[in-house]
Amino acid sequence: MAGAERVGVYPGTFDPITLGHADIIRRGAKLVDRLILGVTTNPSKNPMFTPDERIAMVEREVASLGIENVDVVGFNALLMKFAEAQGASVIVRGLRAVADFEYEYQMAGMNQQLNAGIETVFLMADVGLQPIASKLVKEIAIFGGDISKFVSPAVRDDVEARIAQTGRKGDY
Repeated sequence: MAGAERVGVYPGTFDPITLGHADIIRRGAKLVDRLILGVTTNPSKNPMFTPDERIAMVEREVASLGIENVDVVGFNALLMKFAEAQGASVIVRGLRAVADFEYEYQMAGMNQQLNAGIETVFLMADVGLQPIASKLVKEIAIFGGDISKFVSPAVRDDVEARIAQTGRKGDY
């Protein structure tokens, strides 16, 4: 299979996309010929943004990074089915801490049972970005904190506009 395109999938809800996500996107894109950012729904989360809004936000942020080999695709399916449909040979996941590793390790094992041909690659978060989590970014913003250290200016504006639009605090 020499010369075959290496496709990776970096899945997430990206609600909202953070500087930590951008770091993993930059680094993950170097490992494959094409990196697909799979923007998914997650029934266990209460998203601030709709799937279409998140896809548009991720597309805008990827364009600002200037990375040519990244595509953004929405999906609402089992990750391994999505990865197979995209022709992926690797799943890219970012790790911030030991707690992330435990969860991601279990998920990788389950995914391997579903498709042993797709490997999972873990990228450690940049030390300066390790504490960033979308959930915490939303909580900080909802309670009036400054999130500009954790997201791009455009994403900060999106989050602040959504909070102003809903007028609700603590609902996400």
